[in-house]
Amino acid sequence: MSLTARTSPDDARLLDVLRDWLPTRRWFPAKGQAAELSAVASLPFAPDVTVLLVRVRAGSIDAVLQVPLVLTDEPTPDALGTLDGRSVLDGAHHPAFLRAWLAAADGPGADVDVSAARVVSGEQSNTSVILPGARPGILKVLRAVAPGENPDVDVPRHLVDVGWEHVPAPLAWLQAEWPGHDGEPVTGYLGVLAAFVDAAEDGFELACAYAGRNESFAALASELGAITATMHDALVTAYGVEDTDQGPEEVARAVAARYSWALSAVPVLARFADGVSAVVAEVRALASAPPRQRVHGDLHLGQVLRSHDAWFIMDFEGEPLAPLAQRTRPDLALRDVAGLLRSIDYAAAVGGLTGGDAAGWTADSRAGLLRGYGGGDQTLLRALELDKTLYEAVYESRNRPSWLPIPIAGLERLAG
Repeated sequence: MSLTARTSPDDARLLDVLRDWLPTRRWFPAKGQAAELSAVASLPFAPDVTVLLVRVRAGSIDAVLQVPLVLTDEPTPDALGTLDGRSVLDGAHHPAFLRAWLAAADGPGADVDVSAARVVSGEQSNTSVILPGARPGILKVLRAVAPGENPDVDVPRHLVDVGWEHVPAPLAWLQAEWPGHDGEPVTGYLGVLAAFVDAAEDGFELACAYAGRNESFAALASELGAITATMHDALVTAYGVEDTDQGPEEVARAVAARYSWALSAVPVLARFADGVSAVVAEVRALASAPPRQRVHGDLHLGQVLRSHDAWFIMDFEGEPLAPLAQRTRPDLALRDVAGLLRSIDYAAAVGGLTGGDAAGWTADSRAGLLRGYGGGDQTLLRALELDKTLYEAVYESRNRPSWLPIPIAGLERLAG
């Protein structure tokens, strides 16, 4: 089923309760910026359960956020505030919202116990809730909602349909209709419940642990590379390839543009100008490039799980604040490989390796990943990894300056 949003005088009042709390959330898209907040509408789930849709404008950011809320007569220290004497609670942490979400959702469903639910810590762009039970699941509450088909629902369903077994299967999903930017109704997804992968280890934490012991990660990286290759094959089966003449020139232009953008934000990158130009020239000299296809779009070690000696790949949403057309656009499959390679560099640094130990561990892990994947055009791969590293340099300079040396070291290798 699809819920329909409505406007209510209480929407603006609820937003006033949330104004100080929202900017403190990890999933708030305009941290540190003066943001304009407005109530779009609300989605009634149950008498005491609602979802407030909040529009956030700040600079280039224009997003609609989903904020599940539960109202109760019981005073509680967890309350975000009060409305007409009633406590306003964060719905993602409350069984009443979870129960109402499952009742409204489509799909085969799951046998879960909402009273034992646990919110996953560390989420950034969304909120995930583990629901134990006979058929346990993990509910991803999409914080930034957008009209259209959400790839984190659509792609896993397609992969399961073509028989690929290394993705948590979707069990339930929920759509809603709300007023768009021009006031006309739009429809999009609010969230998805996927099968819970038991006894799972986060891929990035696992790699960091191996790095911390200076233990070879190459065998596991090779297995991950092989699974990534089968994922790309399954995506071609499910979606086909793009029949266009786009070739290396598009990649070359994108890398050059990324460098100009990164340089304006991080002036110390000026010393890599010659190296970047050399990479761009090498790409332009290629006679052709592989056809574009559907890809993961944001693949790194934090998007994979290791369970029962097998890798699982998840989180096909892409960049949540990017336009849907950009997140679902066919791309070079090697872009996913480049993301994994960059993640290996981060695992070495976070795991505490330095100097020759770091260089040896990453080289070994990178070689294992590429061996498992089966190779690929090295010039294109280097360009795509460079593109990703330039993005990281800007991100770290703005958000984690102490981590800036990680992408700088990557740039030394790729364009030094």
